Amino acid sequence: MPAVTVTPTSSAPISDERDLMFRARLHRWLPDVLDGLRPLYDDRADALADDLIDLARAAYDARSPELHARDLERLLRPDWLQDPSMLGYAAYTERFAGDLRGLIDEIPYLDELGVRYLHLMPLLRPREGDNDGGYAVADYRAVRPDLGSMDDLEALTHALHEAGMSLTLDLVLNHVAREHDWAAKARAGDPAYREYFHVFADRAMPDAYEASLPEVFPDFAPGNFTWDDELGGWVWTTFNEWQWDLNWSNPAVLKEFVSIILDLANRGVDVLRLDAIAFMWKRLGTDCQGEPEVHAVTQVLRAITRIACPAVAFKAEAIVAPTKLLAYLGSGSHTGKVSDLAYHNSLMVQIWSMLAARDVRLAAQALGNLPPKPPTATWLTYLRCHDDIGWAIMDEDAGALGLSGHGHRSFLAHWYAGDFPGSTAKGLVFQYNPATDDRRTSGTAASLIGLDAAEESADPVRIASAAAALRLSHSLIMSWGGVPVIWSGDELGQANDREWASEPGHEDDNRWAHRPRLDHDRATTRHTQGSVAATVFGDLVELARVRASLPHLHGSVETAIGPIDDPGILVTVRDHPIGRFVGVHNVTERRRAWPGWRARELDVADAVDALTGSRLEWGEGDQVWLEPYEVLWLTTN
Repeated sequence: MPAVTVTPTSSAPISDERDLMFRARLHRWLPDVLDGLRPLYDDRADALADDLIDLARAAYDARSPELHARDLERLLRPDWLQDPSMLGYAAYTERFAGDLRGLIDEIPYLDELGVRYLHLMPLLRPREGDNDGGYAVADYRAVRPDLGSMDDLEALTHALHEAGMSLTLDLVLNHVAREHDWAAKARAGDPAYREYFHVFADRAMPDAYEASLPEVFPDFAPGNFTWDDELGGWVWTTFNEWQWDLNWSNPAVLKEFVSIILDLANRGVDVLRLDAIAFMWKRLGTDCQGEPEVHAVTQVLRAITRIACPAVAFKAEAIVAPTKLLAYLGSGSHTGKVSDLAYHNSLMVQIWSMLAARDVRLAAQALGNLPPKPPTATWLTYLRCHDDIGWAIMDEDAGALGLSGHGHRSFLAHWYAGDFPGSTAKGLVFQYNPATDDRRTSGTAASLIGLDAAEESADPVRIASAAAALRLSHSLIMSWGGVPVIWSGDELGQANDREWASEPGHEDDNRWAHRPRLDHDRATTRHTQGSVAATVFGDLVELARVRASLPHLHGSVETAIGPIDDPGILVTVRDHPIGRFVGVHNVTERRRAWPGWRARELDVADAVDALTGSRLEWGEGDQVWLEPYEVLWLTTN
């Protein structure tokens, strides 16, 4: 173990109690720091640990009394993200409220919806012009000027905390903008900063890597390396030529990010979304995604954060195959030591698959065979996000049901583009690859589910059916356990932005269609009886209210898939010490029956539907009949 200096680095007096607290945390998490550093940096690890601890101590000493109190509260309640009251909302600041100060004024709106977790899309200063929606960061220590300042960010976090909400921000780990100061110094010839990046004098090594690397954006950013005249070399650029991949094998990069994380934490940020985390470590002959070193780096970042500011959690932005996902929540020696949250991409894809196919069997196969996550980790469940939907149907799951994986992926892409018979979806095809026939999809929930088209038809029956399907979809993400997140506008049933391509810089990226500015005129109708916005908003509010009252939906509890008696009905089962929860979802537009004997077998024949407060209604043939898109949340206590 390295020598550890715990002398206060600020001039302010530090109480004995505060010093004791820091030492206690250091004793608890220093082993995680060292266990992560040593495989990465060998004989440099112990000296590096000393440097990181100095950064942690400085941040600890500078942390406000309010944030120290928040640290203590969350140390005493480490499952705060798993609480059933945790409902999330995601938005671009400027498209939701104009700027950070304007967002403070919108807190009552979020509170009305039941939001306790707010994710603001990238707001740290990006490069000018095209910047991948803010993911090409030019300065991690400044806010976009049009959104405000770091002081405004602190004001927002304080206001959110006062309202019982937590703030999530994106932290891009894999790359920086070409305009970032580190890249500018590398181009200017500083050898220390050149080592912050992967730079090659000729194409020998880039070509060797390319042999096993996929292309993320084959349409507008083919290849993974870019020649830069000023740099005099080929630089690794996984995403775009102006996003330079960082060299995490250089310990200086790790130190930079520890400092950035601690600074954001002291501004009041509660959760850091670790963007492009899978791509951080490079290894020849692989796809350079999810290498073991990624999890060692994350363990170090988390342990240092726990020492200085344990109120802060990590969310892994890892949209990977289900078999690879759990490593980001901790497996093997990293169990309980890496990210606290991860996206449940499989659930999202399977919800859309069920709705299109009117069949739950593929979803049951895929979701029922996922290994359990660590009980201390939490799923982030969602119906869509800022990104496109990639139809991640695994060939093995499809094959188990006698389906073609490629065929089903193609069906979904065509269905949600609206060019399959019977579909009323209005999605847009994103990044079509003719070589593989891979198509991804852009679109708001309302446009994908058919609510947009139903509103255009002005047919009340179609509108009611589409709204019911949207309620069912939100029920699934809310009853799975974890943190369900609503994307801005979906709470109002807002459609695609028809003018998405008219905004400068957006014309080649149709994902902006599903990132519309919040329609504040539509929001004013959310209390107008009979309006679509009132129906969708009211459904969400009620789902969130009931969810918050059910301990059964605590994020530590696993969701199991129940037996399939009707291919149009998905049954989920959650066994909490307080009692059993059974979710029953009719994913079709037809009335369907659930066998009474199955309800008795699952011990819910006399259960109460938490959403209505009523007991099961039995129909003909000793069966429970479900209306189109009906949902039941059955509890036994």
